[in-house]
Amino acid sequence: MTYEQLKNLNHKEFKRLCGVHLETFTRMVGVLQPDLERTGKRGGQPKLSVEDQLLITLEYWREYRTYFHIGRSWSIHESTVCRIVSPGRAVVNPL
Repeated sequence: MTYEQLKNLNHKEFKRLCGVHLETFTRMVGVLQPDLERTGKRGGQPKLSVEDQLLITLEYWREYRTYFHIGRSWSIHESTVCRIVSPGRAVVNPL
């Protein structure tokens, strides 16, 4: 279920489905956006928005589904799910 489909849920349903409040989700997107946004950069452009990538990560952490199952439900390859969820991509604030 993409972010475009979820953004119309009320706050309670969004929290129940994703595990975080909508406001928290929005702040998380704001933190991730500079690192994940590739517009204007060389190389391939991501097929999924930053919001959808965050939803995939939250889905993995919340439901412990396999990369294969998440990939099938999002119509992407499991290796793509692995790259999205991988801890090496996490934005860490050193302070």
